[in-house]
Amino acid sequence: MHRTRIKIDGIGHVEDAQEAARAGADAVGMIFHPPAPRNVSMPRATEILADLPPFITPVGVFVDSDLGRIREIAGSLGLRHVQLHGHESPEIIAQLRDFTVIKAVRVYADTLSAELDSWRKAIIRLKLTHLQGIVLETGGAPGGSGVPNDWETIRRHRQRGDFVGLPHLICAGGLTPESVASVVRDIRPWAVDVSSGVESTPGRKSIEKIRAFVGAVVGADE
Repeated sequence: MHRTRIKIDGIGHVEDAQEAARAGADAVGMIFHPPAPRNVSMPRATEILADLPPFITPVGVFVDSDLGRIREIAGSLGLRHVQLHGHESPEIIAQLRDFTVIKAVRVYADTLSAELDSWRKAIIRLKLTHLQGIVLETGGAPGGSGVPNDWETIRRHRQRGDFVGLPHLICAGGLTPESVASVVRDIRPWAVDVSSGVESTPGRKSIEKIRAFVGAVVGADE
């Protein structure tokens, strides 16, 4: 039976990464985007990675960064997974073949079909085999905003088979311990990605909320 993977995003403290790992998260995301409230410095990221337990995947999150910066940061930290949350083109992703790439796609009811089709064609045309995940994010809101995604639109596209031929589906956008179970049951994503929904204060994670979130995902899988 498929087990829904869990990524805790916006990690900026060693303790939060450790608690996420202990609670059962599969991956932690560190944001390298200076305008973002959860941006993490290189020294702090180094500390987080030094204490990260084995078998937990660290992911570097970037927003419209140039290739040189992505390579410099990922190379310095030894990151193998990068998540792109801006307007990065398929051609940019094609130049990051030495990484496992996850790409965010904003959900707008009137354009989602066309955008998914565009990515499907680009994956074939450019042989983007290293693009391993599509993160569905809330349209019109920055990552980590806590604004719920348009789950009805996503559910409808799922039922129509619009995600066939695309990389693994990852659901994000305003997820909380209270809402994630229905998303997992209704949409059956490969993974879920949460940030503000498991925070006690902006930028600090709540171990109670992380545990509740993981428990809700596990319960929905069962």
